[in-house]
Amino acid sequence: MKCIASNFPLEKYHDSLLANPGDIWSGSEGEERHMAALLVERSFVDLRSQVTVNGVCNISSSDVKCLLSDHVRAKVWAAGSTSFSLWDARTRELLKVYNTEGQIENRVDISSVQDQATEDEMNAKFVSKSKKEKSQGSSFLQRSRNAIMGAAEAVRRVASKGAGAFAEDNKKTEALVLAADGMIWSGCSNGLLVHWDGNGNRLQDFHHHPCAVLSLCTHGSRIWVGYVSGMVQMLDLEGNLLVGWVAHNGPVIKMVVGDNYLFSLASHGGIRGWSLASPGPIDNIIRPELADKEHLYTRKEDFRILVGTWNVGQGRVSQEALAAWLGSTVSDVGIVVVGLQEVEMGAGFLAMSAAKETVGLEGSAVGQWWQDAIGKALDEGSTFERVGSRQLAALLIAIWVRKTLRKHVGDLDVGAVACGLGRAIGNKGGVGLRLRVFDRIMCFVNCHLAAHLEAVTRRNADFDHIYRTMSFTRSSNLLNNTAVGISSAAQMLRGTNAAAINPDEGKPDLAEADMVIFFGDFNYRLFGISYDEARDFVSQRSFDWLRERDQLRAEMKSGKVFQGMREAIIKFPPTYKFERGKPGLGGYDSGEKKRIPAWCDRVLYRDNRTSPTVECSLGCPVVASIIQYEGCMEVTESDHKPVRCKFNVELAHIDRSVRRQEFGKIFQNNDRIRSILDELRYIPETNVSTNQIVLQNQDTFNLKISNRSREDRVLFQITCSGQSTTKEAGQASEYCPRGSFGFPRWLEVTPAAGIIKPDQAAEILVRHEDGQSLEDSVDGIPQSWWSEDTRDREVTLMINFKASQSTEARTHQVHVRHSFSADALRVNSKNSGRNNQGSSQHRSTLKHAGSTSNKMKDHQNIRVP
Repeated sequence: MKCIASNFPLEKYHDSLLANPGDIWSGSEGEERHMAALLVERSFVDLRSQVTVNGVCNISSSDVKCLLSDHVRAKVWAAGSTSFSLWDARTRELLKVYNTEGQIENRVDISSVQDQATEDEMNAKFVSKSKKEKSQGSSFLQRSRNAIMGAAEAVRRVASKGAGAFAEDNKKTEALVLAADGMIWSGCSNGLLVHWDGNGNRLQDFHHHPCAVLSLCTHGSRIWVGYVSGMVQMLDLEGNLLVGWVAHNGPVIKMVVGDNYLFSLASHGGIRGWSLASPGPIDNIIRPELADKEHLYTRKEDFRILVGTWNVGQGRVSQEALAAWLGSTVSDVGIVVVGLQEVEMGAGFLAMSAAKETVGLEGSAVGQWWQDAIGKALDEGSTFERVGSRQLAALLIAIWVRKTLRKHVGDLDVGAVACGLGRAIGNKGGVGLRLRVFDRIMCFVNCHLAAHLEAVTRRNADFDHIYRTMSFTRSSNLLNNTAVGISSAAQMLRGTNAAAINPDEGKPDLAEADMVIFFGDFNYRLFGISYDEARDFVSQRSFDWLRERDQLRAEMKSGKVFQGMREAIIKFPPTYKFERGKPGLGGYDSGEKKRIPAWCDRVLYRDNRTSPTVECSLGCPVVASIIQYEGCMEVTESDHKPVRCKFNVELAHIDRSVRRQEFGKIFQNNDRIRSILDELRYIPETNVSTNQIVLQNQDTFNLKISNRSREDRVLFQITCSGQSTTKEAGQASEYCPRGSFGFPRWLEVTPAAGIIKPDQAAEILVRHEDGQSLEDSVDGIPQSWWSEDTRDREVTLMINFKASQSTEARTHQVHVRHSFSADALRVNSKNSGRNNQGSSQHRSTLKHAGSTSNKMKDHQNIRVP
């Protein structure tokens, strides 16, 4: 439920608003309803039924995401996920239905069964493939390869068939706002901003950020956009990006303007205020003064991270092995991150995992067993808390946080990139975690790169593919996920890689982190050395010489892979390849292949430092050093040895409470700032051509508003005072018409809002509307309960003037009087009588809806369920 605007239960209503002329509109699941202005009547008019002809309805049955009342034109916008319906607020007439591209739709609600058809096709392919292979008597290896290739092809087929649906899903409307110039802006789940005119014509679109738009707010000549990434951007009315900043560490779900501030609300409940004077000269004053006080609000933290990697070779291990690897070294550790490779292999498993990934499913029973076993070794529940995990077929990454540190860790997201056959199978690839630690972003990526001695170039390409395309999003496997109130589309697109939506914009997600740690089975080997030579150097512990033959070191030195990252000096024997169960260095592979020992299992990292001598500060907030890097040679349950790496991390962050206090002191006590704020309160001088307007039936008056400033624009908005004075038989009385919250039905003001450029003028048409007809009157006198009074009418127009940045306003009043002429109405009624004979059914519906007013006194105390 987004808002409460009636006495009716709103559990199913997605949005509601007060629209001109005084009606309450609410959007619900699968329909739009118009609530009667007199709510005590407990009646409503179902607009969906009124625009249904022969069982066909042009209104989308999808949920109404947003409602917008255009008081300038007396229209109501109802936005579904992929379509809009535009209504006349005065007549309740459906004007048109159109999609997010601005194309008019004649019908909607096209259902699709493509997903089921695709699934059936995949199943049929796998079955037929299996039968064919059995009949041919192929080898197990060939069958496995064919099954994996079939899975890769199926995944590509699903991706191509789903591309159109995914593109449509990306265009879902998430927010609507009416700007000061009378134009409408909508925000989409792919970050697209669409500019519309008041008649639903798409004018232009903009794409300033790759993440989903969740909220829009406008004030004066500015528009603010709140994104699911926590960013807020400010635009001008032409759509130009003025400035952007990270407002929250969670999605920005609402923004409002008040008291010269923009207030933003995040999904976790945090509220922050931002001065409307920013960006501007005030920033240039505050920034240096606040920097001088940096020592007052800077806080430094020291903690340790343990990273473990192990290619487990499809096996399971004892608790003793896990204790030797991890449990023995976590006493001083705050965060533990574990990456496993080859958790589970086999053609069938890999094919099924690839298929599950296409529909957003992940994990396996074996992967869960490993997490539980490691958690037991870490004393999970008492000492550590498991925060989240991600499994991509054979790859698994999981994270535990010490309970004393848990409150400072959050916003954990996950990502996965397949590098196997067709870039679709997860036997090779990477899985990653991204989290916030004391407001700093850290990323951990577990990789398994291409195998074999000669595949150096492929390994480099795998890393590059993972680094560039790893994008982080929320997962069902994350624990304590509190991001509620966010649409499914927005949740899906949180943190989407910019290159996936806009190739010309943004850096990879990993490039934005303060610290990145890559670890796993990188598969880089020793080159230019024989098996026997390598064994001899290992037995002599001549690791310095062996490092000179390390492929990874050579590739990093030439800048071909892991650019900008560093590794501690390796002082442990090569961790590959061993015979299971054989202890000591004598366990190296002695079989037919005699694979040369190699340091396949590695841990590399980067922090914020640009050089090794830079110290931790707010300018370089994360500085890490490795204090332990070793292989656990005593563990024999796999052909790889597990590796562990312990980091000491220095982290600088801001005490936001203290910083806000210092900011407030500067803002309140600086004379230059006060002077600038006073200037922003200035409203340009304006001139209105008259204070009195007298209209006869269907008269039009041209009201002129002039901006006398030569430098500043002025914004105006015209509203009704909310009261109409009527006169009859020479006696004055007060009467509130049905349209009292906007313009009365008999008066049209166009345009009712806009911007006047310096030394320019705007012409406003004030027109009397003759809304009566023969069907609504007898002898020219209206009979229906909803009709306006026919006596002489007077209203007061309130013209509100504002500057482009200030919340202060100046008001000018214009009195409008209409002298009613019954003779003129009778003439119009006779001329239009024949044309209105076909509307009896519609009239009957409205009459029934209004009939409850006659019984209002008898039913005021009846409770509506």
